Amino acid sequence: MKKQAILLTICAFVAAALVGCDKLDLFRPKKADQKQAASMRAVKGTLIAQVGNIPVTLEDLNQEVDFFNANVPTDKPELKISTREKKIDYLKNELVRRALLYQEALDRGLDRDTEVIDALEKAKMNMLVLQLVKKETENVDVGSKEIEDYYNTFKEQLKEPEQRQLREIVVSTEQEAKDAMIQLLQGADFATIAKDKSKSASAKDGGDLGLISKGKKSAAFDTAAFSDSLETGKISSIFRGPDGYYILKLEAKKGGKVKSLNDMWDDIKRGLTFLKQQKKIEDLIGKLSTQTKIEIKEGEIK
Repeated sequence: MKKQAILLTICAFVAAALVGCDKLDLFRPKKADQKQAASMRAVKGTLIAQVGNIPVTLEDLNQEVDFFNANVPTDKPELKISTREKKIDYLKNELVRRALLYQEALDRGLDRDTEVIDALEKAKMNMLVLQLVKKETENVDVGSKEIEDYYNTFKEQLKEPEQRQLREIVVSTEQEAKDAMIQLLQGADFATIAKDKSKSASAKDGGDLGLISKGKKSAAFDTAAFSDSLETGKISSIFRGPDGYYILKLEAKKGGKVKSLNDMWDDIKRGLTFLKQQKKIEDLIGKLSTQTKIEIKEGEIK
C-alpha cells in the first residue's frame, strides 16, 4: 500500500503539472535570440491570437479551458467556461496577459535565472516520467473472463450500501421496555408510545430516526436494526444499548441489492485496468532498482 501511495502521488503531481508544462513549452524560446525564436515557433492548429511574437491557437485555448473546467468544484458549476463568450474572456484575461508577461520576462533575461532553469529541469523530469508511465501502460487490457471472475468473487461486497428507516423507543429500565412492548403487542401506535415514554431526542418525532446506515450507532443497535429477520413494519425484540433499553420498528429499506454484472462491468474494468497498470509500473521500478545503484543518506535528512 505504501508503494501504491507513492506511485499515485507521483502520477497526481505529474498530471497536475501537465498543463503548466505545456504552456512552458508553448512559450519557451528555441534559440538564443528570444524574440526571433518566439516568432519562428511553428503554429500547430488554428491561430486565434498573436501577442507580439507569440501565437496562440484554438487548441491551446481548448486545452486550458478543459483543464480549468475539470478543476471547478462540483458545487460551483456556474464557474465553468461553457460559452463562446466565456472562452473569449479567458483568452483575453489569461492567455494574452500571460503571453505579455512571458515576453517581458524573456526581454529581461529571466529565462537564464538559476531558479527558472532548475524548475524547468524538474518539470521536464516530471513530464518524461508521465510519458514513460503512459507508454508502459497504454497496452494494458482486461479480458471479459477477468471481469466476470472478479464480479463472481466479490459481488456480495459490491452491494449498494443499505439504509433503513427506523423508529426507536429508548427507556432507562428493562421493566419500562417490557411495559412498552406489551402495549405495542396490544396494538398501540409505535410513534405515540415513543412520544410518551422514550427518553431519546427522537421522541418528539415519534422516535423517527430517518434513513440510517450501519455504523452510525452502537454495535448492539446495528445487530438489531439490520437483522435479516427484522421485516418492514415489524418491531425488534428488546435489547440493551449505550443509552438504555431499546425497541425498534423498521419502517422501510433502501439499497442493499447486488448490482448486476452489466451494471458493474465498466467500473470493474476500470478498477482492474488501474491495478494492472499499477503492477506493471511497480514491476518496472523493481527491475530498475536492481540495475541501478541507489544511495539514500538518511542522516542528512533533518
